[in-house]
Amino acid sequence: MRAGALLVVVFGHWIATLPRLENGLMTTTDHLLLVWTGAGVLTWLLQVVPLFIFVSAAVSADGAQRRLDQGQRQLHWWAGRALGLARPTVTYLAVLVAFVLLAAYTGGRLLGPLNHSLTVHLWFLMMLLGVQALLPLSVWADNRWGLKAVAGLLLIAAAVDLLRAGISTPGELLELGTRVTANGGGIGWLNAAVVWLLPQQLGIAWKRGRFSGLGCGLALLLLGLLWLAAAVASGYPVAMVDGAFGVPSNLLPPTLALVGVMWIQVGAALTFEAPVRRLLERRRIDRTVTILGALGMPLYLWHKLAELPAAWLGERLGLPIDAGIPGEVGFWLGRLWWIALCIVAVAPVMIAVVTFEMRRKRDVVSATAAPAIFAGGAALLGGIVASLALGALPGAIFGLTGVAAASWLLRVHPQPGGATQRHA
Repeated sequence: MRAGALLVVVFGHWIATLPRLENGLMTTTDHLLLVWTGAGVLTWLLQVVPLFIFVSAAVSADGAQRRLDQGQRQLHWWAGRALGLARPTVTYLAVLVAFVLLAAYTGGRLLGPLNHSLTVHLWFLMMLLGVQALLPLSVWADNRWGLKAVAGLLLIAAAVDLLRAGISTPGELLELGTRVTANGGGIGWLNAAVVWLLPQQLGIAWKRGRFSGLGCGLALLLLGLLWLAAAVASGYPVAMVDGAFGVPSNLLPPTLALVGVMWIQVGAALTFEAPVRRLLERRRIDRTVTILGALGMPLYLWHKLAELPAAWLGERLGLPIDAGIPGEVGFWLGRLWWIALCIVAVAPVMIAVVTFEMRRKRDVVSATAAPAIFAGGAALLGGIVASLALGALPGAIFGLTGVAAASWLLRVHPQPGGATQRHA
């Protein structure tokens, strides 16, 4: 499910990017959500971050509990996770810096339309690191309160949106979504933690058998659909991802509407769990899952870079990568051409990246000293924020500085000879 979620995100990003050409040359890009309002409903399926967190928590719950029982430092475990993300991100940003410096020197035309597109996907790494840092707290909460911990997070998320909306009378609840998204983030940024912690708490509870079965799955699916219908009716945006900054958003910061997507995805997991498990007992797909798991994060990191050569190829070959807007003849054919070009462009990149990653030292021991871990975490998050805010140029340059510092701070110096660090 994690590998599938990452593939959905990759193809979703490619589909959403609409190159705009003039006289055969790309001059700008549009976002699918900005030219086709109906695409917002598709994001109820394509916004799979809740599913990724849900499954990741289920996978990590036993290891986190074991470390708690043994008195091991969760901070050290998080340092290993952060280092594991920092190292490949350094490689990506280093290559991106080389691209942007070359583009600045040569007056590269394609970088401008794709400047922010090349770094916007890094937000997921920042969110994932933050949620994983709180995994021990989520495990502890499940130990103490079980599903009541989920209910508590849900109440906090609702209270945050109510306060953000300034609700003072029951009648104003009918306009909750409109009032929430009309205000600035403010207190709403608390939900940047709370809303993403919800699927983590649910994933731990699922792993421990606190809820399961077809009936529960169908009930959650129905709850999710009703939840989203009520959210949209109250004025929350239909789309669960953003097509542009500064517009009403369910993502910046997260809103209660996103919780509806979580119910649907968790409900689908439960609904299909039994038949899929039976299928997996008959058909061994270990090797396929291993390959997808190994390639998932590198593909996520590098897939946006493929848009640069894809645009260049589309121009040179005269392909209809600018297919107009939905409803016009050839739009979806143009999308297929664009996706095909992105796949062609990303394939050699993935071969080079995987070859490089396989040859680099893998058994790097993470830091144990709290000051180094906190400093490394701050540098990593700061580097990602700089890349997000400023785009490839100049954001990647500042981002590379921060993430490279994090990669150095989050490891033991000197590295012990032949030591192996394993992370659950």
